[in-house]
Amino acid sequence: MMKSFRLKNILLIACAAFVFTACSSKSEEEYNKPAVYWYNKMMKQIGSNDLDEADDTYTSLESEHRNSPFIPSAMLILINAHIDEEEYALANFYLDEYIKRFSLSKDIDYARYLKIKANFLGFKYQFRDQQLIDDTLVQIQDFKVKYTNSPYMPLVDTINARLEMAKASINQEIADLYKRKDKELAVAFYEEKVKESWIAPSEIEAVKVPFYRSIFE
Repeated sequence: MMKSFRLKNILLIACAAFVFTACSSKSEEEYNKPAVYWYNKMMKQIGSNDLDEADDTYTSLESEHRNSPFIPSAMLILINAHIDEEEYALANFYLDEYIKRFSLSKDIDYARYLKIKANFLGFKYQFRDQQLIDDTLVQIQDFKVKYTNSPYMPLVDTINARLEMAKASINQEIADLYKRKDKELAVAFYEEKVKESWIAPSEIEAVKVPFYRSIFE
């Protein structure tokens, strides 16, 4: 029994030593690498749809090579990957950093378009996201002033039209609510806001809300 106990202890110690050695060697390998190493590794992780690891690898790239020319393109690639996965909060995190750091970049209009796109795609709740609509419409107007010749202008115009329709739809819903309560001044106020958002309110389809969500709207 004593021999068996000792053998088990030896095996446990040996396994633990192997694990710690493996982790240590892996840790030693994963720092102080060229920028191109981190960039290529991040690209492979994105290709494998492993965005958590890609985020970590980008952190290593940014930490070790803050002024690397790979940083701007790495950020834009990560942004698009997170948008594709509907992770709009993370996409916006990288977008805010990109816009702050690379405001003079030749791709700044693309980054600002992606910001508008991420906000638009993140609009999910009919009444709770009114501020998001207003904020995005402000960003759109700023885009139109600053980047008049941008190739992304048609896409921005499309998003603008759809958000204006969404805003008009929300205001119409509010007007209808006040109508049921016989509050004529409030009805007139919100119906005027509908006309400001969209010339022909009859063209606007009501936003379809799933029954399980409409309870909370």
